[in-house]
Amino acid sequence: MKWMLVYIFLLLSGTLPAQIRNYNFSSIDAMAEDIDANSPDTLAQLLTASYTTDLEKVRSIFYWITSHIEYNTIRCQPRFIANKNYDGESAKDDDSVLKPLDERVAILVLKRRYALCDGYARLFKTLCDYSGIKSVVITGYARTGSGSKQFRCNHKWNAVMIDSNWYLLDATWASGYLNFDGSRFIHDFNENYFLTPPKYFFRDHYPDDIKWTLLEDPVLIPEFKHSPFKLPFFNYQITSYSPAKGIINATIGDTIKVSLYTNEPGKLLSLTDVISDDSVIIAKADSTAKANKSFVINRNNITANYIVTNIAAQWLQVIYNNRIVLRYKLNINKQPFPYPAIQIKDLADSR
Repeated sequence: MKWMLVYIFLLLSGTLPAQIRNYNFSSIDAMAEDIDANSPDTLAQLLTASYTTDLEKVRSIFYWITSHIEYNTIRCQPRFIANKNYDGESAKDDDSVLKPLDERVAILVLKRRYALCDGYARLFKTLCDYSGIKSVVITGYARTGSGSKQFRCNHKWNAVMIDSNWYLLDATWASGYLNFDGSRFIHDFNENYFLTPPKYFFRDHYPDDIKWTLLEDPVLIPEFKHSPFKLPFFNYQITSYSPAKGIINATIGDTIKVSLYTNEPGKLLSLTDVISDDSVIIAKADSTAKANKSFVINRNNITANYIVTNIAAQWLQVIYNNRIVLRYKLNINKQPFPYPAIQIKDLADSR
């Protein structure tokens, strides 16, 4: 019986969010777009007064935050990160000293209309509190592809209870994305981080408290740590990828096969060892044939091959629809390649 209950829980946690996505939220989103207020209690009332279900209320709150709050790119600069109050959301306003921390942060975010992840998460929780919806702020590690080798807490997101079930969401990553030097934020609502199935959410969110994976048997930290870097504000319907490990051992002449699984109708995939975090630079490299551009589509699976010809290559960049989405670490065996360089070129051309 216990096994059956666990099975039912996992089945529901994996299927209910997909059913929720079939709900047409367009009218809720449109109404939320036109609402505005400067205090959390008033804003929560305006956002939820027209709805009777928690799902509708949560959607209205979530969409409002993602469409009205800018990501604070200035605070991403090193001089702010070095400050112990790096999140910028914990400052005290004179009129909110006695209020709970979540509400003080929410008031400040509504005043400024920009935030880091802490501000997004606390604003969401505060609006849910005023709407009678149970939610929590989760602290953990998010894989951002920044190149940091330290596996430590660097992000905050939320879990929310709807109809007695917990669901995961990330208002920060759903709100848009950054250009790769972190200087500019681009609003672009990402449905994939709203009530995401736990098995997908866990791929780039590792909570400090393991229970908030909402998984019965989550993978160990080392397995998560060595998955490929997944770029921030991942905005494509990619449900799986291969290789699963983030470190690829290879020798000159080897062919590395990378596969993505996505149901998007338009698919373009290329691989390159050009060292850059900027998609524009990568696109230029791609246009000058420095990237492996040939790919094969088999239904929802798209595959490209990278032939190892550069002994100094350290990273393999995966470019999907002209944007970097994954980054693998290359460990190239320093043994000399036994064939002439012209054969490498011929082999690449034949592919």
